Order: sequence, then C-alpha cells, then structure tokens
Amino acid sequence: MKRVALHNLGCKVNAYETEAMQQLLEEAGYEIVPFEEEADIYIVNTCTVTNIADRKSRQMLHRAKRQNPRALVVAAGCYVQAAKEKLAEDDGVDLIIGNNKKKELVSILKAWEEGGKRETLLDLTHTKEYEELSITRTAEHTRAYVKVQDGCNQFCSYCIIPYTRGRVRSRRQEDVCREIERLAGNGYQEVVLTGIHLSSYGADLPGETLLSLIRRVHEIPGIRRIRLGSLEPGIVTEEFAGALFEMEKICPHFHLSLQSGCNETLKRMNRRYTAEEYREKCRILREVFGHPALTTDVIAGFPGETQDEFDKTLAFLKEIAFFETHIFKYSRRQGTRAAAMENQVPEEIKAERSRILLDLNRENTKRYALSKVGEQAEILMEEAMELDGVAYQVGHTREYIRAAVSSDRELTNRIVCARVEKLLDERLLLCKLL
Repeated sequence: MKRVALHNLGCKVNAYETEAMQQLLEEAGYEIVPFEEEADIYIVNTCTVTNIADRKSRQMLHRAKRQNPRALVVAAGCYVQAAKEKLAEDDGVDLIIGNNKKKELVSILKAWEEGGKRETLLDLTHTKEYEELSITRTAEHTRAYVKVQDGCNQFCSYCIIPYTRGRVRSRRQEDVCREIERLAGNGYQEVVLTGIHLSSYGADLPGETLLSLIRRVHEIPGIRRIRLGSLEPGIVTEEFAGALFEMEKICPHFHLSLQSGCNETLKRMNRRYTAEEYREKCRILREVFGHPALTTDVIAGFPGETQDEFDKTLAFLKEIAFFETHIFKYSRRQGTRAAAMENQVPEEIKAERSRILLDLNRENTKRYALSKVGEQAEILMEEAMELDGVAYQVGHTREYIRAAVSSDRELTNRIVCARVEKLLDERLLLCKLL
C-alpha cells in the first residue's frame, strides 16, 4: 500500500478539492499520512493568487522532495495553470496536474507508474465542464464546505484567477444536493456553499440561480444551518435578502467583497460597483436581518492609491463597521493589468496602511461581539478546551462569533441555546447554557 501525503494552499475551494482528492485516494486503497512524514507520493494543491502564494507553493514542493528524494512529487491546481513552463523545468517536481483534472487523480497516478506523461493540463479558457468532485466528510467534523461553482468572468485588474480557473462553471443542483444529503447523513448540521465567484452560480445553467440552489439545500433534512461564501454586492437586492430571511436555516452572516471604499480605486480595480452602491447593499441586509455579521476583504496599497484615496477607504470602513475585515497588502501579480500600472505603492506605505486597517478591524470586531452581550445565542459546539483550569465547550454562533460555555458534558456537534454573559477577548464570547 503506497503512502500519500497531501498539502493544501489557498482558499476554501482549494481545501474542498484537497479533501475530495484525499477521499478518492482512500477509496483506491492508498494510505494517507501527514505531510511531515515520509511518503511515497506527495501532492501539493497549489495557490497562485499572489506572488507570495507562488513562493509558498514552490517551497512546499521542494520540501516534499527533500523529505524523500525517491518520492513522486505532484503539483496540482492554480499555480500549475499559471506557471506550467517553470514547473516543467523544476527537477523537484515530477508530475503536474492542472485544474479540472483533479477528479482523474487516481488514473493519472496509475498511468504515471506505467510510464505516462508528466503533464496533465486542460486549457480552461474554453472549457464549459464543471469538474465533479465530492466529499462525504471534512476535517472540521461539524461544518462542511461544499463547492458549487468554479471559474470567474469578472477580470478584476489585480486578479489572475480567471486565467487559472477559467470561465464560470456551475455544478448541477442535483449533484450538490446529493452530496449535502450524504453529509447530513454523516451528522453534519451546517454547510457553507462556496465557489470561486459564488454570485455567478447558474449563469451557465438555464433557469437556475444561486437563490434557487439555496432553496433546494434548505429543504434537505438534517441540515440546520446554511452559510454562504463570498458574495458580490450586485447580487444583494431587497428581493434576494427578503427571500433569504424567509429561510430559517440561513445564518445572518454575509461576506460582501469590497476591496476599496474609494470610487477612483474601485474603477482602476475594475470592480463593478461604487462605494455608494455597496453602502446600499449593506443597508438592505441590515434592514432585513436586523444586526447581521457583515465581513469583507480590502486591499491596501493598490497601484495609484493616494493618501486621499486611502483616507476614503478608511472612512468608509469606519462608517460601515464590519464585524471582520480581511486585510491584504497589494501583491504585484504578473499577468494581470495591475502589475503594469504606474505609481506602484512602496512596500513601507502598504505596510503602514495595512497596520492602520488591522487596528480598525480589531476595534470593529470587538465592538460587534460586545453588542451581543445579554442576548441569547444559538451555538453549534465544535470542541472542548480549558481556560484557567475551567472546562469549556467552544463553537460558533449563527453570526460566526466564537462562543464558549462552561460544561463538563460532551457537546460536540450539538446546537445549544445560551445567554451571552461577557466578552473574554475580542472574538470569544462567554455564555451560560439555558
């Protein structure tokens, strides 16, 4: 029995695909071992969203070869699509497998053993086929991320993803529901619908939309919570928000991609909305859901970002007061329009702007969590932990705030009701079981 070690880099979609590949290997009789151990085959599911991600992908591949020079080292995923020429010349990599070929992993490995070709790549600029991968369990044990869509048609000026993931491809609703039914049968009560550009779900499937998919998932017995991955602001309308509110399983936790609160910067980014339009989407969600957790992404130091433009973004973030903001320093990505733009922002300025935004994020996160003190919370329990000698069970509220209850009982994968008593740190609520 051959020993295989897998390592994932990148987003939740990549993580989903890595788990799916692992389950394919297990079904084929391979033994899965930790990446730190000696293995016969090492598989790295790579990321290429930034130059840093490229470097980490190369480092993990070379680390695998150092651990066992005789092992087969496999590079899979986005970095493969973006840098196949570099990888073809890399002595540390034996086999490269592109996106939309991961479902064929087992047959590719067997073909390699029989003297097969080194590269298995597909030109994603023309494919319309969704790569059907599925899972029956996840590493999180209580929450399952389910990929329902791949590809992107947006072509934001900083982003390489449309070139490495291809155009929008949606998964058939029947396949999504069958997978979630299996997960529910294995005890999962919460699912998160994810994709490279989730809001585009159904654009290639006549008569189907993200909302129609959510409605079908909502009817699956055993599933008690549904979360949505990153949404584009344009999908949020009063009708869309109202329809979600009518479905009791939908968690009041929404991630709306922002990137900048300044219209001039948004235009250079090729984002298809203005700050004013984005503000309106947040108003709609808050009007419908009351006090939902709104989270977002922001890029600090995009090419041409002046101090005035940064100040507009800072003021916008203060006004919207997100529960959480993921801050990224702009990373120059070759192959994108932004990489060739003039007025690249110096690293020290990007670092300082990132620091300012991170400080604001900590304040906003703490303020939102504090607003829940005194309220009742529904918590999906996930693990046991000890704080100052006291046994706690810890999970997440519907708003995705970490919450702890003092209990010696085993509560993992149970949904409990509790009253929020205080904030232990900026994102951990102490609660009392009701």
